[in-house]
Amino acid sequence: MRVLVVEDARELAEVVAEGLRDQGMAVDVAHDGLEAAAKLDATAYEVVVLDRDLPGIHGDTLCRMITERDDRVMVLMLTAAGSPGDRVSGLTLGADDYLAKPFHFPELVLRVRALARRRPGARALVLRAADVELDPVRRTAARSGRLLELSGKEFAVLEALLSASPAFLSAEDLLERVWDEHADPFTNTVTVTISRLRRKLGDPPVITTTPGVGYRITDPVTPPRP
Repeated sequence: MRVLVVEDARELAEVVAEGLRDQGMAVDVAHDGLEAAAKLDATAYEVVVLDRDLPGIHGDTLCRMITERDDRVMVLMLTAAGSPGDRVSGLTLGADDYLAKPFHFPELVLRVRALARRRPGARALVLRAADVELDPVRRTAARSGRLLELSGKEFAVLEALLSASPAFLSAEDLLERVWDEHADPFTNTVTVTISRLRRKLGDPPVITTTPGVGYRITDPVTPPRP
């Protein structure tokens, strides 16, 4: 899941971003409305965590700009003003959800994930392909009923591959969806993560690689009986 955190308080922005990254999300950060608008034009995000009182372009204006876009991005508005009137005005601007500061971080995570599920065109709650099943809500993954113990990035890569199945995802696609704007395009982190994920999924292999194309989930080939 690709998330943009727009918050002018730099320390809070980094705390929120690192916390969401620990949950397996790819997170970029903008510290004012102008920077956020530029990143929204350059990258496809699923959810924007948007501070309301921003320099450059005010959060209210940016929220309207986001909701007028053709590619629907879900907006979770954050603000220190948490009265019922403030919540109503924020939702009237087009925000999909509203959370007052200070907030409990686990609630923020749940709201971000809920918005991603509500996004138009979002896939089914439980993703399945071959004999692999992944539940983004419960954060569980299994193969043939066997629960898998995955790191945050392994889980996110598997979720991306299952969401795209039966299509291929290139290493560049995975870098964009699972990591963030600071990811080195020349790194081997995708290859390493795929290798670890393959080991945990076990045999027969379900992640196939086509050189020059990318990775995808396929039905495992059962070897013939002797």
